[in-house]
Amino acid sequence: MMELIDSGLLSPVRAGTRIETAVSDRAFLQAMLDAEVALARAQARLGTVPRSAAEAIARAADADRFDLRTLALAARDTANPVVAMVKELTRAVAAVDPAAAEYVHQGSTSQDIVDTGVMLVAARALRIIRADLARVDVALVGLAARHRDTPMAGRTLALQAVPTTFGLKAAGWRQLVVDACRRIDPVLMTGLPTSLGGAAGTLAGYLEQGRLGGRFPDDPQRYAEALEEAFAAETGLARSVLPWHSLRTPMADLAAVLSFTAAGLGKMAVDVQNLTRTEVGEVTEPSVSGRGGSSAMPHKRNPVLATLIRTAAIQVPVFATAVTQCLVAEDERSGGGWQAEWQPLRECLRLVGGAAFTAVELTEGLGVHPQRMLENLSLTGGQVVSERLAIRLAAGVGREKAKQLVSDAAAAARADGRPLHMVLAERSVVRGMLGPKELVELCDPAEYTGAAPSLVDRALAGTGQEGDGEGDEVEGARPRARRCPRG
Repeated sequence: MMELIDSGLLSPVRAGTRIETAVSDRAFLQAMLDAEVALARAQARLGTVPRSAAEAIARAADADRFDLRTLALAARDTANPVVAMVKELTRAVAAVDPAAAEYVHQGSTSQDIVDTGVMLVAARALRIIRADLARVDVALVGLAARHRDTPMAGRTLALQAVPTTFGLKAAGWRQLVVDACRRIDPVLMTGLPTSLGGAAGTLAGYLEQGRLGGRFPDDPQRYAEALEEAFAAETGLARSVLPWHSLRTPMADLAAVLSFTAAGLGKMAVDVQNLTRTEVGEVTEPSVSGRGGSSAMPHKRNPVLATLIRTAAIQVPVFATAVTQCLVAEDERSGGGWQAEWQPLRECLRLVGGAAFTAVELTEGLGVHPQRMLENLSLTGGQVVSERLAIRLAAGVGREKAKQLVSDAAAAARADGRPLHMVLAERSVVRGMLGPKELVELCDPAEYTGAAPSLVDRALAGTGQEGDGEGDEVEGARPRARRCPRG
């Protein structure tokens, strides 16, 4: 039956990573069983299930006891895996404690177990993702600090625009990681709720069990609240304000966070792809023997890590959109919309987990080549600082005339293959304002990085990696950066 196993052949970004195990079929089954155990233990806290029964259920609730394929095939008859799972769990409990089997899934419904299980899987997966993002954060802080003043070409619409520093580029990548952490953390802390609604979101079955249990005969509402609190405590999830069988905000929020995280990492990946081009050569991925080889061209070492991250970034928003569409759920439980969430959400978790894992290796081992950055800055013969020259000349001849003057000189420099400062030095109007030595200095790209070093300091404030702040041209107080601490 190996052909039935999703081995990750077509999704190498997550193949073999921790996230793959965390969101496997077995992981989802175990999470649903954990939800059943949490429910029984919560009910035992309140006296409606014997403690011995709850513990018997807990001992039987081991995913390795179940046949995943059998459950999957049985789910075709019920549109969800819980019905068959409960039957098998009840049978397993009865084998060791026949009386305890009566308390399996007491008062519950399939969606409570599936949704709570999904939230448990998401919590476990997000912690893995969050820990990897923390390592990426540390690596990018180091890159930004080390290359605070390393000049490189800033590019807009694929062409060299004005100089920047590699430190500012790395700080920008890091900011996206911090922004992702700022979205993940609230979801982890308060946004992953239990699902406890019963058949139609009224908790009626649970209340009836509480009434029969004799603990809350005159105040079933108090029993419902106590059960919700106990269930949340047993699972480690949050207590939801309302049952959310057809109020799918938790799923949509989770998908949105994963989509942003994938896209943030994808921005870094596509930059690395561009900077590692043969013609650019400003960064290289960490070298591992055998990685990046081509089936046809022996000389190539492809940017595999960036490619894997980028493919995740392209896919996740599509899957997240599918999850978000399920917000449009009919009645008190959706027929099809609910089920449609499961696989797209798992793909979001898989892909983002794989991308974050891959980003750790990419950022911790990224090779940066300052000399190549300087060489590329010299390709235009000083034209990359034409903005600076136009501003200086505008003081004497006006903005429009200065811009036209520099534009004409740049065209002549391109045609003649000469540096811009030499062409400008021949213009009489320029000679009257700027001498040859000053023109050479003004055309040095490394001296026109603006506030880039100061912006790096601002971005790294509070990390212990700030520069000395010399040349700070940014007005006003510098806000402290948000750290992305280890998960």
